[in-house]
Amino acid sequence: MRGFSELIDKLLLTSSRNRKVDILCDYFKNTPDPDRGFTLAIITNSLEIKNIPISKIKEIVRENVDEELFALSYDYVGDLAETISLIWPHKENGSLPQISKMIGILQNINKNELKKKIQTFLSIANETERWALIKLISGGLRIGVSSRLAKTALAKFGNKKLDDIEKIWHGIDPPYENLFNWLCNSGPIPEIDLKNTFNPMMLANPLEDKDFINLNCNNFVAEWKWDGIRVQIIINDSNIKIFSRTGDDISLSFPEIKSLEKNMVILDGELLVGRNYIPMNFNSLQQRLNRKKVSLKHINDFPAFVKLYDILYLNNDDLREKNWEERRNLLENWYYKNKNEFFDLSKIINFNSWKNLTAIRKNEIIDEQHEGLMIKRKSSPYISGRPKGHWFKWKKDPKTVDAILMYAVRGHGKRSSYYSDFTFGLWDGKQISPIGKAYFGFNDNELKILDKFVRNNTIKKFGPVREVEKTFVIEIAFDSVNSSTRHKSGVALRFPRIKRLREDKPTSEVIQLSDFKLEFL
Repeated sequence: MRGFSELIDKLLLTSSRNRKVDILCDYFKNTPDPDRGFTLAIITNSLEIKNIPISKIKEIVRENVDEELFALSYDYVGDLAETISLIWPHKENGSLPQISKMIGILQNINKNELKKKIQTFLSIANETERWALIKLISGGLRIGVSSRLAKTALAKFGNKKLDDIEKIWHGIDPPYENLFNWLCNSGPIPEIDLKNTFNPMMLANPLEDKDFINLNCNNFVAEWKWDGIRVQIIINDSNIKIFSRTGDDISLSFPEIKSLEKNMVILDGELLVGRNYIPMNFNSLQQRLNRKKVSLKHINDFPAFVKLYDILYLNNDDLREKNWEERRNLLENWYYKNKNEFFDLSKIINFNSWKNLTAIRKNEIIDEQHEGLMIKRKSSPYISGRPKGHWFKWKKDPKTVDAILMYAVRGHGKRSSYYSDFTFGLWDGKQISPIGKAYFGFNDNELKILDKFVRNNTIKKFGPVREVEKTFVIEIAFDSVNSSTRHKSGVALRFPRIKRLREDKPTSEVIQLSDFKLEFL
């Protein structure tokens, strides 16, 4: 555990992306298999560790530490792992198992020995190891390392192309010994089962006004950006697998989607619900998501279909190195040969200048199921990740509303010392009804202002939640709003974020919930 704990401690304390890559490279170089592979799996969230309830960990701590002291310390520190690492009172001789063996112990631990094992581990460990152990158990490292960054470090370590690692990533399993053999030039690139393996998707960068200066419109095409979920579809001998953009197999949630295609094909598209290829709103799509068993009623009420964007494989040919125009022609040919009620071809929007496209974006009747435009370079290959200069997303301007700050909770990781998760609401008669939560959109200086307001204006405490004086107005940006029976206000905001602080605005000028519904629903 020592090597693992020192690694994540270094990563946490390092803000530089390049330095994080170097730290990971050093670890991969100096750590043997299978430890480095299991560490990689933990960092990339590719390993499920047996669920040990956080409540059980807190119970163990309360049995060994004064309960009031623990509560006060946890409230002050804001991070459970850090609190336990500092407050644990016992010390025993010995050393913790290596990370690979520790994972095996945690995976197979039973309820009868759980308490004693955890107590022993906490007592043997130093402060850094205790912190790492609790982070490992809770499953939330929050060390500023994304899966993409970890793969970038692998590419640098093995002097390989990042895209080659992305292509095989979802077809290999921890502890990745075949991957490291290849990276160390002691084995071939791992073979994967294309019929059952998700291929990392190509993503777009946000389009900014300054980008138009350097982009020739003749080199690009445009499509509508639909408000569904991005999916990858693998068809082989009439069998279909559907993956989300994160690689989760969601096939069971959409059993009605079928194809008679016998040859293998991999397609990229947007999954929506609706009839005659006319999408319903995102709230309707949510009725189908995360269901392992789908009723006939759900299928009939919210029938699914896919807007096709791209094609990655056809028969035995990998098409990802071909340019967009070539892939589009192949996609159209496949679509018209295999057209059915479950697939619709994404429309290409004709334009002759950026000014013309801007007018189309502004003036076309765009319903709530459009998110804006996708702009794609005609010469672009299909590259996993978010390569610069190839694909752009030009989303609709967000909707905004001024709302009243109601509640706050401390953040996690680097934000554990700040109140950074906020609940906000609108007037509902003479009361204030919450309409959503937001935890991003503000800069560091605005975070300090918000945190100070919460600390100076708390009126009630509910565990970690702080209720504040209803005197602070914040401008909320959001993509859309839907009716919701789950929320007291009757509305649910899509992607709410704090756009700016309105310290200048009195709460009396915040609109009524009924007026908000009339305007946005």
